[in-house]
Amino acid sequence: MDFSFWQWLLLLLAAASFGLSKTGLPGVSLLAVSILPNLMPAKIATGVVLPLLIFADLFAFFVYRKHLDWRHVGRLLPWAVTGVMLGWLALGRIDDQQAARLVGAIIAAMLAMHLWRQRNRDNDFATRAPVWFGAAMGLFAGFTTMIANAAGPVMVLYLLAMRLDKLEFFGVAAAFFLAINWIKVPFALHLGLITQDSLWLNLWLLPAVAAGALCGRWIIARINQRVFENITLAMSALAVVKLLMP
Repeated sequence: MDFSFWQWLLLLLAAASFGLSKTGLPGVSLLAVSILPNLMPAKIATGVVLPLLIFADLFAFFVYRKHLDWRHVGRLLPWAVTGVMLGWLALGRIDDQQAARLVGAIIAAMLAMHLWRQRNRDNDFATRAPVWFGAAMGLFAGFTTMIANAAGPVMVLYLLAMRLDKLEFFGVAAAFFLAINWIKVPFALHLGLITQDSLWLNLWLLPAVAAGALCGRWIIARINQRVFENITLAMSALAVVKLLMP
């Protein structure tokens, strides 16, 4: 916790972006993903991020639980657990740069597919999506969240494909990530990513996460559905650029 004043400001900004991304602007947490590895080693940053995400997920779940459709969570979660296990195995075999580029390639492919469907006006996909689609998206979400904490863009593309409105979007995302991030905890402990020091840092940053989440709730009440979808797609595209050019 030996940070300068300016480093503490950056840490608080990163923590606030986690809360904001969970309740108002998905993808804003890309800011934190860019900040934290510059303040501490990448593996330590991963251990710091996970408890902050869990706290933000709890906040979002409490706010949006009435808009939650559990069918989407059930469709994704079993496959996501498999993805987490595959990611855990992969972490011992690939370095940070390889992991980032692999995740970036996965998200880029899904973003291209989503834009292709939009261009061809495939508006009925949500009602006739094949069974494999939910399984594949769950698997990719679990894998990407384990190796790079980067499942946000994957979930964005799935939830937009299901034509959920913005409140349902956050309800399903909150429940899914709350479950999957708790599942990741034993794996993170086994890998030595979460330590006593990282948890102390988490305690100092929790108020910033809450402040960001409150701001997100205020923003989402004042933004229309079309603008919301465009912002989330733009953030997903930025995530691809960041991951493919680490």
